[in-house]
Amino acid sequence: MQRSQAEDLDRDDPLAAWADEFVAAEAGLIYFDGNSLGRLPLRTRARLDAVVGEWGRDLVRGWAGWIDLPTTVGDRLGALLGAGAAQVLVCDSTTVNLYKLASAALDARPGRTAIVTDTGNFPTDRYVLEGLARSRSLDVIQVVTDPIAGVRREDVAARVGAEVALVTFSHVDYRSGAIADVAGITADAHAAGALVVWDLSHAAGAVPVALDEWGVDLAVGCTYKYLNAGPGAPAWLYVARRHQSDLVPPIWGWFGQADQFAMGPRFEPAAGLTRWLAGTPPVLGLAAVDEGVAMLAEAGLDALRAKGVALTGLAEALWAEWLEPLGFAIGSPPIRGSHLALRHPEAYRLSRAMIEEAAVVPDFRPPDILRIGLAPLSTRFVDVWDGFVRIRRLAETGAWQRYDIEPGRVT
Repeated sequence: MQRSQAEDLDRDDPLAAWADEFVAAEAGLIYFDGNSLGRLPLRTRARLDAVVGEWGRDLVRGWAGWIDLPTTVGDRLGALLGAGAAQVLVCDSTTVNLYKLASAALDARPGRTAIVTDTGNFPTDRYVLEGLARSRSLDVIQVVTDPIAGVRREDVAARVGAEVALVTFSHVDYRSGAIADVAGITADAHAAGALVVWDLSHAAGAVPVALDEWGVDLAVGCTYKYLNAGPGAPAWLYVARRHQSDLVPPIWGWFGQADQFAMGPRFEPAAGLTRWLAGTPPVLGLAAVDEGVAMLAEAGLDALRAKGVALTGLAEALWAEWLEPLGFAIGSPPIRGSHLALRHPEAYRLSRAMIEEAAVVPDFRPPDILRIGLAPLSTRFVDVWDGFVRIRRLAETGAWQRYDIEPGRVT
């Protein structure tokens, strides 16, 4: 395989021009970590400057244009997630949103004694569920999942019975990129009388999502990965319209009050989705989310998915030709999100060498995974080629051996 093939793919790529819409990092850097933190869009920097200017100029009067951002930006994001209007809010963090939705779902299934998740689910999800289970004296049933194949429908169905109140998984596995059968697992959970919360943090903006069509009850996700909203940007939650009048959030805040500015003596939840708001919206973060969502909508989800498949396909082809003979294995299934997992016994030290000596930024996940995150909007095919050239060189020369197995140390 020749570099000219990657150049040809870039020439024919309908999304190629988008790579120039992002702030350039240092010269020569290859960024393979867009599935952890997306690049900064140029238009987002301009939007944030404008909002800061509004703050300086309008002061508290600016709230006339800011106060509805959680819902207006939520509706725009919902359109990318296959959700009708007034079902998605942008607010809080993924962890807080998961707690709110999971707690309310458990309240809605009194008398049931168990929660089902999987051993490979993202840590914060498992921790939230463990905390809820401990406070309510419930059991957490963890489905043992294959580290590559991820959550499989048949394994879940075997563990969901009449005692289960809540089922929660990630749509895209954060390690391998495996894609779960959301519609099928949701249907099986409903047949057992359970509610389901899905975490779409590694899916939103990378793979097709159809929350309404799939019959999803509840979902959460972050915005700083493929949505490019920046570090600490507010997350989002989805509550299907059919549940909005029945489920009551566990955190009662004044933005979720039926008549917010009545300053009443007791909490009375708003009739619809806004009951899930709590404190003051993070206006700067919401503006950044809005810009990221607008870019994805303009690019088109079908085109983004097609490019994500092509990027990871090129990466897999280069692995087979260059890296498999050097001891690397593939840790992702054939159908996956927009990152490819490479497995190597010295993945941690390789990741340090890649960053420090080769100007390639991957992501390490214990015990042996190098995640190669290829965000379709900001990654060129030649980036994949050049990055894998550098990885091969490090592996061939053994440069990674200078790096200690303990994080932060170089020998």
